[in-house]
Amino acid sequence: MNIPNTLSAIRLILVPVFAKVFFSSSPYAHQLAALIYAIAFFTDIADGYIARKFNQITRLGRVLDPLADKLMTFTVILCICIDGITPVWAVIIFVCKELLMGIGGAFMLHRTRDVISSNWLGKASTGVFFVVLAVLVLFPVPHGAAVGLISFALALTIAALIRYIMAFRQVMRDNPGQ
Repeated sequence: MNIPNTLSAIRLILVPVFAKVFFSSSPYAHQLAALIYAIAFFTDIADGYIARKFNQITRLGRVLDPLADKLMTFTVILCICIDGITPVWAVIIFVCKELLMGIGGAFMLHRTRDVISSNWLGKASTGVFFVVLAVLVLFPVPHGAAVGLISFALALTIAALIRYIMAFRQVMRDNPGQ
């Protein structure tokens, strides 16, 4: 296992750690949870940079990296929903979008033995989600503002989904019978 894949595995390990810390009784629970989330985010940036710079992109990494990202983001959005910061519909939209991406990715992996690489809109969406969720974890944002922030992040992630659907359709047209 190379360094980028190891960093993705570390992110996977941080997922339950985030939830445990977020709901702990520590007076600094949310600050510590935000720190864990930031570490996960920066390992995501590092693994992508290292993989591209040193030509260490692997099929495992193209599955493990987004899986770690999505599980961490799901955990954070679920935790802030349970804590009453964001509405349930935000979690539902996020889960539906990720399920659609997962099903499409699994279908593509089965059909072409590969998946679509992330694009700039997907990366921007991930970055915006990180900032929005970090703000919602760290600060007591009024409910209306929290809904606005999460709505903006979800709109961007839906735009990224549309971009991936377009790429998926093109790959399926280019590989009709495999």
